[in-house]
Amino acid sequence: MGKMQTPLGKVRGLGSAKNGTHHWWMQKVTAVALIPLTIWFVASLVQLTSSDYEAAFMWVAYPLNAILMILFISTGVYHLKLGIQVVVEDYIHVEMTKVTLQMIVTFGCAALGLTGVLAILKIAL
Repeated sequence: MGKMQTPLGKVRGLGSAKNGTHHWWMQKVTAVALIPLTIWFVASLVQLTSSDYEAAFMWVAYPLNAILMILFISTGVYHLKLGIQVVVEDYIHVEMTKVTLQMIVTFGCAALGLTGVLAILKIAL
């Protein structure tokens, strides 16, 4: 015989519905922010294709380019983290594996973003 539960009782303990909207919203905001940043980045790479190492180095050292590169890297890595988080939450069903993968994704994205930003700052400063 099945348990007699109210609808509220059935969904208790299945997770909070409070932060899904924020997560969705941040994915959309970062996606929109990446559109002009990616266009700028690709256009810059096309212009630098015939340049030598010194010209590329000076291009990154220019303050506006350094700021835009840091924005591109940090926004891209955050968008990546949000996307991988959704995949892990949707397709990994073992709770311990899910938590472990979320930690690996978070630390990996933090390391990737920090490495990229520090590389740009080293060149720019």
